[in-house]
Amino acid sequence: MNTVIDSDQHLYEYRGLWEEHIDPAMRHEAIRFADDPLGHVRVVWREHVLAVADVQTPGETDAIGERRRREREGLPPLVRYDETLPRDYWDPAARAERLAALGVDEAIVFPNYGLIWERTLSRELAALRANMAAWNRWCEAVIVEGKGRLHPVAHLTLRDLPWLEAQLARLSAAGVRAAMIAPALVDGKPLSHPDLDRAWAAFVHHGITPCFHVADQPKVFDEAWYKDRNELGVSVVDTVFLYVPAALALTDLILNGVLERHLELRIGIVELSAVWVPLFLMMLDGGTDFVRRLSGQTSKLSMRPSDYFRRLVRVSSFAYELPLNLERMLGGSDLLMCCSDYPHSEGTARPIEDYAAPGRFAARPADAPGLFHNNAAFLLRKL
Repeated sequence: MNTVIDSDQHLYEYRGLWEEHIDPAMRHEAIRFADDPLGHVRVVWREHVLAVADVQTPGETDAIGERRRREREGLPPLVRYDETLPRDYWDPAARAERLAALGVDEAIVFPNYGLIWERTLSRELAALRANMAAWNRWCEAVIVEGKGRLHPVAHLTLRDLPWLEAQLARLSAAGVRAAMIAPALVDGKPLSHPDLDRAWAAFVHHGITPCFHVADQPKVFDEAWYKDRNELGVSVVDTVFLYVPAALALTDLILNGVLERHLELRIGIVELSAVWVPLFLMMLDGGTDFVRRLSGQTSKLSMRPSDYFRRLVRVSSFAYELPLNLERMLGGSDLLMCCSDYPHSEGTARPIEDYAAPGRFAARPADAPGLFHNNAAFLLRKL
């Protein structure tokens, strides 16, 4: 049987990670941890509080809310952050050992706090690049310490193409095979803009897969829609429409020929749900056909728009989404990946059991090799 690859886990950034791995000349711009007098820990950049440092546990979202309530009321934490942080949350070697208990053999690992600072740092490109590069340098250590079982995801921006190419070259040489990028405009340009074609060629050349993942990145909706700015964390609007940026980005890349020109490009969509994919592909083809007929124009693409998605894109699907049912709705297309989101509260510490829950669409590794291995391996260029 194939090894089981979890397409979405997270490694916590340890205290000092950015300061230790950032370019020494940019150390004053490093993201850091700061403790307040009561014992709460925050992730900060300059004078900006980026997030409250918190030790999440799978299935315990309400506990996080209770800790936020105590903080708002000026109460100290019941337990100190560093006292409750399990070693496998931040130590690659310990995480590699932990995989067996989760029932998986390998894992694609995204940042933890790296999901919450890109939009804030975007106002200062030099600081953005420097902190991304710091995480990326640590990815090189994760490759070694994870002993081939962990596949760290780099963090990149398309706003500086020479920098991007240099990062991709170094990451590829170290064995990194995936990188998180924002599904958003790049300084006002859509991802399909001719100026950015160089970026997609570089991803292909270096064998690294760009991935869209839930994160606080530049918005695709106008800022006026966001009313819950008083709370640190994820916006309700972002949560409801979490898949929209990725759907919009893929529509742009497909219809404007990027995937036509770069048929060796591979794209991952992770922790953005999968239930939208059948409707999206129907609307992608249907909308394209309608406008083409209405305008009397012929298609510039050699395939149906949805075929590019089916050929080059792979999507993580949580167990509760019943991925085998989604594949049936997709006409049997095999493009979904299993994921745990470990150790986040909305995730699980028993992914294999969750997918195999009794029911018509129970999924098991032996019966669904695409879901549990092949599609993640495709993104990692193992297939």
